[in-house]
Order: sequence, then C-alpha cells, then structure tokens
Amino acid sequence: MTTQRKTRRRLLIGAGGAGILAAALLIPAAPSAFGGEDTATPAVKPTVVLVHGGFADASNWNGVIGRLQGKGYPVIAPANPLRGLPTDSAYIASVLKSVQGPIVLVGHSYGGAVITNAAAGNPNVKALVYVAAFVPDKGEKLGELIAKYPGSEIQAALNPVPYPNADGSTGTDLYLKADKFRSVFAADLPTSTTRVMQAGQRPFSASSFEDVTQEAAWRTIPSWGIVAGADKAIPPALERFEYKRAGSSTIEIPGASHVAMISHPGATTDLIVKAAQATD
Repeated sequence: MTTQRKTRRRLLIGAGGAGILAAALLIPAAPSAFGGEDTATPAVKPTVVLVHGGFADASNWNGVIGRLQGKGYPVIAPANPLRGLPTDSAYIASVLKSVQGPIVLVGHSYGGAVITNAAAGNPNVKALVYVAAFVPDKGEKLGELIAKYPGSEIQAALNPVPYPNADGSTGTDLYLKADKFRSVFAADLPTSTTRVMQAGQRPFSASSFEDVTQEAAWRTIPSWGIVAGADKAIPPALERFEYKRAGSSTIEIPGASHVAMISHPGATTDLIVKAAQATD
C-alpha cells in the first residue's frame, strides 16, 4: 500500500471515530444500577393568585407580592371588579382558567367570598387562603354573616353613593367615610398611609351583601385562614367560626387590623407558602 493510500485510510478511520463519538454524546444515558436514570426536574411552584376585597385594589398585596416573588413563586393580583358576587366570581373564574398548572388562590375580606365561588369546579386550584375574610357557605348572604357576631363597625362607617346602571335602574356604591377609614379598616397602619388609601379606595356594590353564594369551594379544596385579632370590619369571632367550619388551618395575628396582609406581610406570606408547599 502506497504512503498516500495509508494516509487516506487513517483520515477516514479518524473521521468515522469522530462521528461515533458525536453519536454517543447524543444517546441518552443508560439507567443507573443505583436507581435508574436520573430524570428528576425541579418542582414547579404553583401560581399564587391574590384577590382583594372592597374599598381596596391589588396594590394592597404589594408587600406580599414582593416576598412571594423573592421565593420564586409566580404571582397574579387581578383587579376584582367589585360589582357584585355573580359578576366578580365569574370574572375571577375566567382569570383562573387562563393560568396553567397548580394555583394557590388567596382572598382578602369580600375577596374571600369571591374565591369561594370562583374556585368551584377548577381542578387547578389546589389551596384556598383566607385573609381576614368572608368564607360563606352555599346559600348564605354576606349581610347575614356579618351580623352573626358583634364587633363590626363597618355599617356606621359606610357612605352609600347611588349610580346609574346601564338598564336605567339605580345601584349603590359603598365607600368608607374619610374620618372612619383608618379606625375601621386599617388602624395598625400609619395615618399618612391610610390617608392615601382612603383617597384611592375603590367602592363596591351594596348588592354584594345581598347576593346569594352559589358555591362553597372550601368543601372540596383544602384551606388556610388568618384571623385578624383587632379587626373592626369583619369580627374576629366570625372569622374563627368560618375557618373552623371550613376545616381551615388557621393562624391568628393579635392586634392586626382588617388589612393584615399590609401590616403583617411576612406572616401572610408564610401562610401562603405553607399552603403552597402542601400542594406539592
């Protein structure tokens, strides 16, 4: 064999070896003798959906949102329309349907009634978290629930304002009076903060207190709850009753006003994370 032919043969063998090596790198590794192929992937964290209540907007969750995002949780805080339980529940249900994967659904105050209805029938909702919230049963009205125990000062603080409906009828929006806002809604926050909150409060329809709850998602979905120990809007006794009835895992924050997620964002976040971890 000539020197030229030998050189060419060595080059072909070398090229073939390189091809074999490349192919080997593309072949999946064989199962290990110590437990099989390592196919473990990081667990997907559930999306936390935060629903605000009346006299509020999604910014009330800012302290919680930052903490959850810092822990790697995807978060959505949609705008609750505050136009009555049927409208609000249907809207939040539509938001939930847009989320892929498991969901931890959190509701504050009136938002608790909204999520109780909105989560029904959605298999992606793995946990409910109630923060100083209404947790109605099917057939109940919030106006009846809030009168079940003494302690609410909300009725005397309301400023009802009529508004025209599209069909020509008249609705009523509920605001909190400026001089009552802090004491009833957020007594453990600085006055400078509550003045801004009061100016930007979003009213909700008075019909919300008379709307009949159509679903009770807590009957099939595990739940957690925060009792705000100094709540002047929803009596702490009512919160305890509701959470006990729902079988919720409950914590109580002594001295917390109705907006416990603002004054105690760390404790609120911790409970949400606990609920999320229970869904793994």
